[in-house]
Amino acid sequence: MLDFSSLLLAAALSGICLSVTMFAIWFTAPKAGFVLTVACGILVLVAHVILFWRYTKDPDPLLCQIVLALLTLGFLILCVSAMQYLGVHGYRRAVAPVLAAMAICAAVTFLGLDGVGFIITYTTVTALLSAIGAMFWINGSHDRRILLVVSFLSGTCAVSFALCGVVLLTKGQWTLAAAPDNWAERLNSVVAVACMTGLGALTLSLHHLQAQIELKAETMTDPLTGLMNRRALTSLYGERSFGPFMAIVMFDLDHFKRTNDVYGHPVGDQVLCRFAAVIKRYGRTGVDAFRLGGEEFVIVMSRMTEERAHDLASKIGVAFGTEIVPTQLGKLRSTVSGGIGFGGEGSSLDEVLAEADAALYAAKSAGRNCVISRKGMGKADPVKPALRSA
Repeated sequence: MLDFSSLLLAAALSGICLSVTMFAIWFTAPKAGFVLTVACGILVLVAHVILFWRYTKDPDPLLCQIVLALLTLGFLILCVSAMQYLGVHGYRRAVAPVLAAMAICAAVTFLGLDGVGFIITYTTVTALLSAIGAMFWINGSHDRRILLVVSFLSGTCAVSFALCGVVLLTKGQWTLAAAPDNWAERLNSVVAVACMTGLGALTLSLHHLQAQIELKAETMTDPLTGLMNRRALTSLYGERSFGPFMAIVMFDLDHFKRTNDVYGHPVGDQVLCRFAAVIKRYGRTGVDAFRLGGEEFVIVMSRMTEERAHDLASKIGVAFGTEIVPTQLGKLRSTVSGGIGFGGEGSSLDEVLAEADAALYAAKSAGRNCVISRKGMGKADPVKPALRSA
C-alpha cells in the first residue's frame, strides 16, 4: 500500500503532466484563455504538494503559511478558470472573500494556531470546489453529461477537503506543529489525485466542445453584421411548422445598388451594419434576425399577432430611416421596404418566406419605404407605409 509521501508525489506528478498538457493546448489555441488559467492553477497546486511534502519532513511555521496559501490560491485560480469558461462575470465576488480568508489564515498560523489555519484553508477550498461544481451545473449550456461529471468530481473533492477540516475540528487540534496525518488526509490525497486527473481530462473535452461550438457559430454567423446567416435560418427553422402566430418579415434596403455605385462599397457596408444594429436594438425573446445575403434581411417572429408583427417591423423601418451615415459626399440616409408573411396550419419555412417575399414585392411596387403584410394585401387599402417616401 502506498504511504502518505508516495501519495503526495503521485499527486505532484499527475499535476505536472496535466499542466504541461494544458500549456501545450493553449499554445495551439491562444483564444482558449480558460485553459491557460487551469494550467496556472494546477502548477500552483503542484507547488503546494511539493512544499507540503517538504513540510511533512521538516515542519516550519513560515513554510506552513506558504503551503496553506498555495493550496487556497491554486483552487481560487481554478474557480476563476471555471468563471472564464462559463462566462460568469464578477471575479471580485470570489477573489475578495478568499483573499480575506487567506489573510486570516496567515495571521492565526503566525500566532501558532496552525491547526486553525488548516481548518480555515480546508473550509475555503471546500467552498471554492462547491462553487465550481454549482457554476457548471447552473450556468452550463453545453453537454449536460460532461457538466454533470465536472460537478460530481468537484463535489467529491470538496467533501474530501471538508472531512479533513472536520477531523481536525472534532479532535480540537488547534495547534499541530506538524503536518496533519490522519485517515481523512490520506483519503483526501487519493481523492484529490483522482479528481484532478479527471478534471484535467474533462478540461480537454470542454476545450474541444467549446472549439466545436465556436466553429459552428462562425458558420452560422454573417461576418459583416454579426447576425445569423441563411444557413442558420435553415438549421433553426427548416424543419419547423409555422402556425398562425408565427411570422416572417423580409426586409430589402431601398436603392442599395445605387448606394454602392455612388458612395462606394465601404459606405454600403456601413449602411448594412447600421440596419443590423437597428434590428438588434428591437430584438426580444421570440425574435430571431438573419442576413440572407446582399441587402436582404429576415426576421422570424414567434407568438406574434398580425398587428404586433406589423408594428415591430414598422418601428424598425422608422428607426433605420433616422440613421445617418457620414460620407465624403455628405450625410446619407437610407430607407428599407418590408413584407410580412404568416404561418398557417403547418406551413413550412419556404411557404412563409414566399408569402413574405410577395408582400415585399408589393411594398417595392408601392413606392418602397413601407411595410406590407401579406394578410392585408387583399384589403381595400393594402399599402400602409411605415415612413413617408423620400
